[in-house]
Amino acid sequence: MVIDMENIQNLLKYIDPASCTYEEWTLVGMALKEEGCSVNVWEDWSQQDFGRYHKGECARKWNSFQGASAPVTGGTIYQMALDRGYQPDRGHELDWDSPIDSDGAIVDANWIEDRAVIEPEKWHPAQQLITYLETLFEPGEAVGFVTKSWKTEKGKYVPSDKGIYNKTAGELIEKLSKCKDDIGGVVGDYDPEGGAWIRFNPLDGKGVRNENVAEFRYALVESDDMEIEKQNAILRELELPIAALVYSGSKSLHAIVRIDAADYSEYRKRVDYLYKICEKNGMSIDTQNRNPSRLSRMPGCVRGDKKQYIVDTNIGKASWAEWYDWIESVNDNLPDVESLSDEWERIPELAPALIDGILRQGHKMLISGPSKAGKSYLLIELCIAIAEGRKWLSWKCTKGSVLYVNLELDRASCLHRFKDVYQTLGIPAASLGNIDLWNLRGKSIPMDKLAPKLIRRAQKRNYTAIIIDPIYKVITGDENSADQMARFCNQFDLVCTELGCAVIYCHHHSKGSQGQKKAIDRASGSGVFARDPDAVLDLIELEITPELMDQQVNKLVCRKCDEFMTENNAYTDDISEDDKLNSKQFAAYCENVLCQDKTRTWRWEALKDIIDEAKEAAEAMTAWRIEGTLREFAKFEPVNVWFKYPAHYLDASGSLADVEPDSPELMMKKINEKRKKEAKEKQEEAKLGFDLAFEGLEKDGKVLLSEIAEDVGVSQDTVGKWFGKGKKARQNYKKDYEIFTDEQDGKRYLKRKIVEKEG
Repeated sequence: MVIDMENIQNLLKYIDPASCTYEEWTLVGMALKEEGCSVNVWEDWSQQDFGRYHKGECARKWNSFQGASAPVTGGTIYQMALDRGYQPDRGHELDWDSPIDSDGAIVDANWIEDRAVIEPEKWHPAQQLITYLETLFEPGEAVGFVTKSWKTEKGKYVPSDKGIYNKTAGELIEKLSKCKDDIGGVVGDYDPEGGAWIRFNPLDGKGVRNENVAEFRYALVESDDMEIEKQNAILRELELPIAALVYSGSKSLHAIVRIDAADYSEYRKRVDYLYKICEKNGMSIDTQNRNPSRLSRMPGCVRGDKKQYIVDTNIGKASWAEWYDWIESVNDNLPDVESLSDEWERIPELAPALIDGILRQGHKMLISGPSKAGKSYLLIELCIAIAEGRKWLSWKCTKGSVLYVNLELDRASCLHRFKDVYQTLGIPAASLGNIDLWNLRGKSIPMDKLAPKLIRRAQKRNYTAIIIDPIYKVITGDENSADQMARFCNQFDLVCTELGCAVIYCHHHSKGSQGQKKAIDRASGSGVFARDPDAVLDLIELEITPELMDQQVNKLVCRKCDEFMTENNAYTDDISEDDKLNSKQFAAYCENVLCQDKTRTWRWEALKDIIDEAKEAAEAMTAWRIEGTLREFAKFEPVNVWFKYPAHYLDASGSLADVEPDSPELMMKKINEKRKKEAKEKQEEAKLGFDLAFEGLEKDGKVLLSEIAEDVGVSQDTVGKWFGKGKKARQNYKKDYEIFTDEQDGKRYLKRKIVEKEG
C-alpha cells in the first residue's frame, strides 16, 4: 500500500502502545520520522499508554534518530498493524458459512428516528457501578480500573497510570453496597473534571495488557462524531448484543457488546466484523478501542458538569451467535419476490446455447463415467471444440475462451495431451489463445477455498466456460452426504454467477454394474451430484464381441492399406472393390504389387509395420454410449462412440447401435465363464502334476495306488473317487489311467490305459 499521512494515522489506530515493547515503540518513532511525520504524531499516539508515557521523552528520543543506511520505514508500522488485526481492503476467502457479498447495511442513518438518552432521576453512584459489575463480571473475576488522570496540552484528561487490576468484582460490590455512595472510598478518589475509567473484560490479576485478559467476553463500540440520540437509535436498531450501554459524560455512548470469543485470534475477527457492520450503518467507529484490555468510562462518576451513567443493560440480541445469524439473514442477498403478471410481457431472453441441444451459457454440466473411459480426453476435446468453434462429437459449440483447471496431470503431460488431441483429430490450431490452463496438481485445495481464488483470477478474462477436471480432487466432506455435497455444488453456482460462464466438470461412477441404472444415477456419491447440474452426460462401456472387433480391425487395416497405396502412387487397376473391403485380400494385393520390384520391397515391410500397428490400435479400442439428462433441452438419442487413444470418434457406421451395455445377467455370465476357465486351468495343472508323479513312480507300467496318493498329497480314497462316477470324478484322469487289483498280492495299482489304433 502507499504510505501517506492518512494511511499512517489509520494504521496507528490498530497499534496499542501499551501492547508494544520498548523496542517496538522506538521502531514506530523511527518509522514516523523517516516518513516525514512530526514528533507530535508519535507523542499523541504514545499518550495512549497511560502507565508508561512520560512527557518530553518522545522529543528527546526523536532527536537521536539521525538516519541509517537501512532506515526503518512505514512498512514497519504497516506490518505491526497487520499483526494486530488490520486487514487491508483486498478481498477475502469465503468459509462455508460466509455470505457471498453481504454489505451489512440494515439502517439508513439519514432517516432513522433519534432516540433520547435520559439521565437517571435519582443519582446513586454506587448502584450505578454495582449494576455495571454485576452485569459484566462473575464475583470471583478480577476487574481493572483507573481513577488517577492528568490533563494533556490539548486539554484532554487521560489516565495517568495502569490503575488497580487485582480486585475482584465480588469484593468491589460488597464494599460499594456499604459505602453510602462514596465510590471514591472504594475505587480511589478521582478528579471530577476528568472522571474515571474501568476495563470491561475480566483480567488475570497480574497486569493490564492484552495477554492479561482472562476472558475475551466484550468489545467496546464508540462513536464521537454523531449526536448521542442518533448513536442510541442506531445501536438499538442494529440489535447489537449490548450487555451495558454507558453515557461517557461527553460526546459518546460506550456500548459494551458481547463477543464471547474463544481466544484473542477469534476476538480480533469478531471485532473486525462488528466494526464493519457498524460502519456500514452510518457509525464512524473509534478503532483504537479494538483491544480487549481497553478502558471505558466508569458509570457512577462525574466528568465536568456531566455524569457517567448506565443508559441501559442487556439490550438487543441475547448473544453474539444469535446476532450474527440475524445480520446474515437480513443481508442474505436473495432476490425480491416478483409477480408473474408484472413480467409476462417482458420475459427475458434465454441464455444462448454453448453446446447445441445440451448446455446453455452460464449453466453447469457434469460428465460422469468409469475409469479408462477417457473422460479427461473428452473434456480436452470439448475445450478445443469451444475454442475453435467446432463440433464436439455430434454437437456444435459456440466459439469462446475456455479455462481448463487441471487437478490431476503434471504440467508436461497436460500440455502434451492438448497437442496430441489437436493433431490426432486433424484440427488446425488456429485459436490457441482461447485456451488457458491452470495446472494445480499437488496444489489443489477444497472447492470452497478454490472458488474465490478462481473467481479472482478469471474476472478479467471473460471466459465462456471453465472446465474442472476432476472434482474428486476438490471435494470437501463426505461425497455420500446430501447436505455436504449440496454446499459443495453451491460453489459451482458461485463461479457461474460471479463470472457469467458455464462450469463443466467430471466425476467417476459408483462401483458395480451400471447397465441397468439410469444415466443420472451412475455417478458415485450423493444423488446431489447428478441432480444439481443443468446437464448430465454419462458414459457407459459397451461389450465388444469378437465379431465386432474383427470388423473394426478389418476396417482399419483396409483404410491404412488404401492410404499407403495412394500416397505411394502404387495402385494398379487389377483389384476389385470387394477385395479393398477385405483386409486379407487387400494386404495380399499390396504385397504382390509392392514386391514386384525386388529392390523396393522395403515399401512392403513399411506397410506391414503400419498394418501391425493398426491391428494393435483397433484391438485396444473401447466402445462407449453417451446418454444425457437435460434440464433445458429435449432428451437426445444415445450417442455411440469409439475411444481410440487419445480421442473419441463417432460410430458413423452404426455398428454399435444394437450393442447392449453391461447388465447383471451379462456380468454374472462373465463371472461364471471366468470361474470355469480358471477351474479348467487348475485341473489341467493338477493333471500335469499327476502325470509327472506317475512317471517318477512307474515300475513295470504300474504304480501302487498308495504311493501315488502319498506323492500328490491326498488319500487313497480321494484318488479312487477321481476314477469313479461321482461329482469328484475327473474325466481327464479316467481318459488316460485306470485302477486295478493285482491277483497275486491283492494290492491296488494304477496303470495307463492301452489305446488301440485302427489298422
